[in-house]
Amino acid sequence: FEFIFNTPSHHRVHHATNPRYLDANYAGTLIIWDRMFGTFVEELEEDRPRYGIVKNIGTFNPLKVAFHEWIGMFKDTLMPGLTLRQRFNYFVRPPGWSHDGSRETSETLKAAYVRRNPGDAGKPGLPTANAEPAE
Repeated sequence: FEFIFNTPSHHRVHHATNPRYLDANYAGTLIIWDRMFGTFVEELEEDRPRYGIVKNIGTFNPLKVAFHEWIGMFKDTLMPGLTLRQRFNYFVRPPGWSHDGSRETSETLKAAYVRRNPGDAGKPGLPTANAEPAE
Protein backbone atom coordinates (compact mmCIF):
# COMPACT_ATOMS: atom_id res chain seq x y z
CA PHE A 1 0.00 0.00 0.00
CA GLU A 2 2.73 2.49 1.02
CA PHE A 3 4.67 1.80 -2.17
CA ILE A 4 1.85 3.15 -4.33
CA PHE A 5 -0.30 5.45 -2.18
CA ASN A 6 0.55 8.58 -0.22
CA THR A 7 0.41 7.93 3.54
CA PRO A 8 0.45 10.27 6.56
CA SER A 9 4.18 9.57 6.94
CA HIS A 10 4.86 10.56 3.32
CA HIS A 11 2.74 13.68 3.77
CA ARG A 12 4.63 14.69 6.93
CA VAL A 13 7.87 14.56 4.94
CA HIS A 14 6.32 16.80 2.27
CA HIS A 15 5.58 19.51 4.87
CA ALA A 16 8.89 19.23 6.75
CA THR A 17 11.63 21.87 6.81
CA ASN A 18 14.47 19.45 7.64
CA PRO A 19 17.09 19.71 4.87
CA ARG A 20 16.77 16.03 3.88
CA TYR A 21 13.01 16.43 3.35
CA LEU A 22 12.99 19.64 1.28
CA ASP A 23 11.42 19.30 -2.18
CA ALA A 24 10.25 15.73 -1.54
CA ASN A 25 7.07 13.68 -1.72
CA TYR A 26 4.96 15.88 -3.98
CA ALA A 27 2.31 13.20 -4.60
CA GLY A 28 -1.25 14.06 -3.80
CA THR A 29 -2.50 10.48 -3.87
CA LEU A 30 -0.03 8.24 -5.70
CA ILE A 31 3.44 8.31 -4.10
CA ILE A 32 4.65 5.99 -6.84
CA TRP A 33 5.23 9.11 -9.00
CA ASP A 34 7.77 10.39 -6.49
CA ARG A 35 9.46 7.00 -6.49
CA MET A 36 9.61 7.06 -10.29
CA PHE A 37 10.96 10.63 -10.55
CA GLY A 38 13.44 10.46 -7.66
CA THR A 39 11.66 12.86 -5.31
CA PHE A 40 10.60 10.23 -2.76
CA VAL A 41 12.15 10.39 0.71
CA GLU A 42 11.16 8.03 3.52
CA GLU A 43 10.48 9.50 6.97
CA LEU A 44 13.31 8.51 9.29
CA GLU A 45 12.83 7.80 13.00
CA GLU A 46 16.12 9.54 13.84
CA ASP A 47 15.16 12.70 11.91
CA ARG A 48 11.54 13.48 12.75
CA PRO A 49 9.92 16.05 10.45
CA ARG A 50 9.83 19.66 11.66
CA TYR A 51 6.85 21.44 10.16
CA GLY A 52 6.76 24.97 8.90
CA ILE A 53 8.56 27.05 6.34
CA VAL A 54 12.29 27.51 5.92
CA LYS A 55 12.22 31.24 6.69
CA ASN A 56 9.71 32.65 9.19
CA ILE A 57 7.43 35.32 7.73
CA GLY A 58 6.49 36.80 11.11
CA THR A 59 2.70 36.82 10.78
CA PHE A 60 -0.32 34.65 11.42
CA ASN A 61 -2.45 36.59 8.93
CA PRO A 62 -3.89 33.83 6.69
CA LEU A 63 -3.92 36.03 3.59
CA LYS A 64 -0.27 36.99 4.02
CA VAL A 65 0.66 33.37 4.73
CA ALA A 66 -1.18 32.20 1.59
CA PHE A 67 0.18 34.84 -0.77
CA HIS A 68 3.55 36.00 0.62
CA GLU A 69 5.56 33.87 -1.79
CA TRP A 70 3.63 35.04 -4.85
CA ILE A 71 3.98 38.67 -3.77
CA GLY A 72 7.71 38.13 -3.25
CA MET A 73 8.12 36.62 -6.72
CA PHE A 74 6.29 39.53 -8.35
CA LYS A 75 8.46 42.01 -6.43
CA ASP A 76 11.56 40.12 -7.58
CA THR A 77 10.51 40.46 -11.23
CA LEU A 78 10.24 44.24 -10.82
CA MET A 79 13.90 44.66 -9.88
CA PRO A 80 15.67 47.00 -12.31
CA GLY A 81 18.19 45.66 -14.79
CA LEU A 82 16.82 42.12 -15.15
CA THR A 83 16.51 40.45 -18.52
CA LEU A 84 13.17 39.00 -19.59
CA ARG A 85 14.61 35.51 -19.06
CA GLN A 86 15.69 36.34 -15.48
CA ARG A 87 12.22 37.72 -14.71
CA PHE A 88 10.63 34.54 -16.09
CA ASN A 89 13.01 32.34 -14.10
CA TYR A 90 11.70 33.75 -10.81
CA PHE A 91 8.45 31.88 -11.57
CA VAL A 92 9.84 28.61 -12.92
CA ARG A 93 13.10 27.97 -11.06
CA PRO A 94 13.27 26.23 -7.64
CA PRO A 95 12.23 28.05 -4.46
CA GLY A 96 15.01 30.37 -3.34
CA TRP A 97 16.45 30.83 -6.84
CA SER A 98 17.77 34.30 -7.61
CA HIS A 99 19.38 35.73 -10.73
CA ASP A 100 22.59 36.53 -8.83
CA GLY A 101 22.73 33.38 -6.67
CA SER A 102 22.40 35.40 -3.47
CA ARG A 103 19.63 33.26 -1.97
CA GLU A 104 19.48 29.69 -0.74
CA THR A 105 17.70 26.94 -2.66
CA SER A 106 16.89 23.54 -1.20
CA GLU A 107 20.03 22.21 -2.90
CA THR A 108 22.28 24.78 -1.22
CA LEU A 109 20.55 24.17 2.14
CA LYS A 110 21.12 20.41 1.77
CA ALA A 111 24.77 20.91 0.75
CA ALA A 112 25.35 23.18 3.78
CA TYR A 113 23.76 20.56 6.05
CA VAL A 114 26.07 17.85 4.66
CA ARG A 115 29.12 20.08 5.19
CA ARG A 116 28.09 20.48 8.85
CA ASN A 117 27.13 16.78 9.17
CA PRO A 118 29.44 14.82 6.84
CA GLY A 119 28.32 11.50 8.34
CA ASP A 120 24.88 12.04 6.77
CA ALA A 121 26.25 12.54 3.23
CA GLY A 122 24.50 10.30 0.71
CA LYS A 123 21.74 9.28 3.10
CA PRO A 124 18.13 9.46 1.85
CA GLY A 125 17.25 12.96 0.71
CA LEU A 126 20.81 14.29 1.02
CA PRO A 127 23.62 14.72 -1.52
CA THR A 128 26.98 13.02 -1.31
CA ALA A 129 29.75 15.00 0.39
CA ASN A 130 31.32 16.08 -2.90
CA ALA A 131 28.09 17.03 -4.70
CA GLU A 132 27.95 20.64 -5.83
CA PRO A 133 24.57 22.37 -6.01
CA ALA A 134 23.26 22.89 -9.54
CA GLU A 135 23.06 26.43 -10.88
